[in-house]
Amino acid sequence: MPNPVGDLWIRRFHPSAGATARLVCFPHAGGAASFFRPVSAALAPDVEVLALQYPGRQDRRAETPVRDLHRLADETYAALRPHLGDRPAFFGHSMGAALAYEVALRAERDGLGPRVLVASGRRAPSRHRTEDVHRRDDDGIIAEIRGLNGTESRVLDEEEILRAALPALRADYHAIETYRTSGTATLSCPVAVFVGDADPQVTPDEARAWREHTSGALELHTFRGGHFYLTARPAETIDRLVKVLHAHG
Repeated sequence: MPNPVGDLWIRRFHPSAGATARLVCFPHAGGAASFFRPVSAALAPDVEVLALQYPGRQDRRAETPVRDLHRLADETYAALRPHLGDRPAFFGHSMGAALAYEVALRAERDGLGPRVLVASGRRAPSRHRTEDVHRRDDDGIIAEIRGLNGTESRVLDEEEILRAALPALRADYHAIETYRTSGTATLSCPVAVFVGDADPQVTPDEARAWREHTSGALELHTFRGGHFYLTARPAETIDRLVKVLHAHG
């Protein structure tokens, strides 16, 4: 029987019954499942992508966004759990990397952990900065996302779309900026860290600190570019991602 909660949370843009691997993708703050449609197209049909759709955006815009990352992890895991029997890989970008880590912790406790966690554009959970984007006015939040080049300028200039996106953006920034790791729990799966060499959100030391969060192997993959290196260098990102998936398949 289909899981009605999972159906609400999960998007399959290119279903593939013959896929040899699956990848669960966790969007960034303000992001939606559709961000990973190009990734799904590039990996199909060998790898089937399950892209997560958080509450409060696109077809879930009538729902209240979740402002606490631990609660979001609980809800995400509840929706995702029926799909983890074959232990798909996880890929999370920015806030999505922290969320993927928290979901992976929950999954490993149930023997359903991912084959590998790819943490993209995010410092290790133990590395904190003082950030206040979620407290800024609307113009301040818009300036932040423009500075990170995460949203096309023409979308930012569409007032109706922008106003619809702001509640989810503010909630997501609150979730990630107030997030702290719980206890000393670590993963046992390998972690591959993807980071842009000019990303203002992640220093090399903050990237390497993911070592503290897994007893498995740690890999560091550096790309030319900033926080959204993956949209600037899609072919290179996909090529590296495929290699990681094959190495941990």
